[in-house]
Amino acid sequence: MDAVFRALADPTRRGLLDSLHARDGQTLLELCVGIHMSRQSVSKHLGILEEAQLVTTVRQGRRKLHHLNAAPVADIGERWIHRFQRARIDLLTDLRRALEEPPMTTPDRTQFRYVAYIRTTPERLWQALTEPAFTIRWWQGTAIDSAWTPGAPMTWLLHGTTIAHPDQLVLVSDPPRRLSYTWHTFTPAWAEAIGFPEERRVALDAEPRSTVTFELEPRDDQVKLTVTHGELLADGRIIELITEGWPRVVSDLKSVVEADDVVDGG
Repeated sequence: MDAVFRALADPTRRGLLDSLHARDGQTLLELCVGIHMSRQSVSKHLGILEEAQLVTTVRQGRRKLHHLNAAPVADIGERWIHRFQRARIDLLTDLRRALEEPPMTTPDRTQFRYVAYIRTTPERLWQALTEPAFTIRWWQGTAIDSAWTPGAPMTWLLHGTTIAHPDQLVLVSDPPRRLSYTWHTFTPAWAEAIGFPEERRVALDAEPRSTVTFELEPRDDQVKLTVTHGELLADGRIIELITEGWPRVVSDLKSVVEADDVVDGG
C-alpha cells in the first residue's frame, strides 16, 4: 500500500490516471498529449504507476496499451474511509464536487472555460501563476517568465528549450484579479523537447494564435479560478488538446498551491 500512496502523491501521475479513467487503453504517445514533458519522463511516471499496480499494460501488435486498475484505490477506500467517519467524508466530497463547475466549450467551439476552487488567497495564487519557480512545479517542468505588464513579452523555458515569439505577450495584467496572455508558440524545438510528432506540430502551428485568461475571485477561504481559453479554431486541433489539458494542469496547480499553504500554515 505504501507504493500506492507514493504513486498517488505526484500530480502528474494523478493526471495520467485521470486520463486513463476518461479513456482507457491509451498508448504512451496518446498519454503524452497535453503534457509538457518528454516521453521518457512520462514513461518513468507510468512505470511507477505499474509498480504500484495502478496501471496495467497489454501488447497489441507493436502498440503497448495502458489500462487503469482501480483495485488498489478501492482497497485504500475500504481500509481507511470506513474506519474514519465515512458518512462525513462522503458529505464533504459531494460538497466539493458541487463547487467544481464542469468544463464547458461554447456551442461554436471557439472558447473553452474551466472553473476550480483553490484553498488559498488571490495573492498566493497570482504568485503561482506568474513566478517561474512556481510554474515549473505545476506546469510539467515549464517556467514562464515575463515582466507581467500589458504588452510585455513572455518566455517559456521547457527542458532547457527557450520558446519565444514577438506575438507571445501579456494582454492584461491586473494583480491579483485578472491575467491574460496569448497562446502558444509551437516551435520545432518545443516539439522535440516533449517528443511531439512533427506532422501534428505543423498542424497546430498553422492555427491562429489564441488567448488565455485567468480570473481570480476570493470566496471565503478559497479563490474561484476561472480559466478561459478563447479565439480558438472551431475545427482545429488545439481545442482538442486544451479541453483535456487544462483540467489536468489546473489540478496540478491546485495541488501545489494548497500543499504549500498547508506547509506554510502548519
